Order: sequence, then structure tokens, then C-alpha cells
Amino acid sequence: MKAVAAVLVLGLAASGPVLADGIAPGERRSGAAFMSEETRAMEADDSLNPGMLWVEEGEALWRTPAGASGRSCADCHGDAARSMAGVAARHPVYDAATGAPRTLAGSIAQCRSDRQGAPRPAPESPEMLALSAYVARQSRGMSITAGEDPRLAPSVEAGRRLFTTRMGQLALSCADCHDDNWGRRLGGAPIPQAHPTAYPLYRLEWQSLGSLQRRLRNCLAGMRAEPWPEGSDEAAALELFLMARARGMPLEAPGVRP
Repeated sequence: MKAVAAVLVLGLAASGPVLADGIAPGERRSGAAFMSEETRAMEADDSLNPGMLWVEEGEALWRTPAGASGRSCADCHGDAARSMAGVAARHPVYDAATGAPRTLAGSIAQCRSDRQGAPRPAPESPEMLALSAYVARQSRGMSITAGEDPRLAPSVEAGRRLFTTRMGQLALSCADCHDDNWGRRLGGAPIPQAHPTAYPLYRLEWQSLGSLQRRLRNCLAGMRAEPWPEGSDEAAALELFLMARARGMPLEAPGVRP
């Protein structure tokens, strides 16, 4: 294993310096572009896309009263097709109460606790994934607008630093793979450009739906770095940076990946 890791590190390090944001707008590609034709077809067809099971569950939760308020999401927000259109595309947003970015999962948890008087769903719980998938589905095909709020600029920059910082026992940064070596293969899998256009998404490897932050923890583990806790400031900043660099690309959620 050490020999394999050494070969990977040498192969990536030899490609040159880190070039965060080095992908020109005209060259940006969704992760779907690196998948097989079969996987792309699965994502595009709602009757085949496993993520739609979570969307359906999320729609049921949307209409179900919860918490001490006895109110449902629909009681406040009405028809999600209208009220939630574009919401996922602009998250993470600036949270004036904390002065920090708030992810879509954070906004859902805040509504659950503060407005409905219900327990906050855990970040990767079935309830959170279902509601996230349902809300994100309402923005499918819409352009990502995250990071436009100037108050988020310091957090975007913090995310950029994390993206370009070499971490873990393999001393790799996100940019080493996703800016400098996209399109090549690592461990037999193609390296995408780190444009999170399809989250939450169904991974065939997981046999389940998962969030972007789960994927980030997977990457950190692969770099032999300590994964950040769910909902940490670091994870939120990196999620914001990734969404901001994908600005203008269409949201595809729920996606399907190998």
C-alpha cells in the first residue's frame, strides 16, 4: 500500500504547481462528463435515478407536520416547486446571526428547530438527506449562484486556502488532483474538476445518497488526513468555495456517481 501511495504522490506532484481556479470557464465540466454513458443515463432518467427515492421521501416529509408547532414545511413555504426554486443553487448563504456561511443542511436544520420546534436532523440522517434532495431537486437545471454575497468573501477565501493546502500523510491538496490533474485517473477512477453540481447524490460505491461533506471526508481520508467533523467551519468554507467556483453551471441534483 505504501508503494502504491508513493507512486500516486510522485505522479501527481510531478505535474507542476497547484493552480487553484486554473480551469477556464469554457473548460469547466460537470462530474457527469467523466462518467460512463450508462451512469449518465441513470442520472438523467428519473425512473432509473436512485436519488429520486430520497426526493419522494423528502416530499412526504415536506408535507408532514413536525415538532411543537404542529406545522409542516409546506404550511410556511407552500409549493416547493415555486418557493424552493433556486434555493439550493445559492447555498451556502451568509448567516447574519453567526457571521458565517450556512449550508443547505444548516438552513433545513434551523427551520426544523427554530420554526417547527422539532429536533435538528443530524447532517447525514435519512431525514436530512431526504429533505435536502427534495429541496435541491427544485433547482435542477438552474444556474448556481452561491458566493455572490460580498459578506461571504472571507469565507470563500478561507475555502480557497483549504483547497490549495497540502494535507495528510500524502501531502496532497484538493487542487493537486482537481485543478492540475482532472481527466486523468487515480485508483482506476477518473478525476473530476471538483464542481459540486449534483449534491446530494447517489454513489454506487455507497449504495446510498450522500452529501458533499461526506464526499469531502472521503477525500480527506484518501489523503491520509484527519476528516473534519460534520458541520465544521472548515467543511462549510470548502463547500462554499467549491460552489462559488461552480457558479453559472447548472445544478443537477440528485446526481448519480460511481
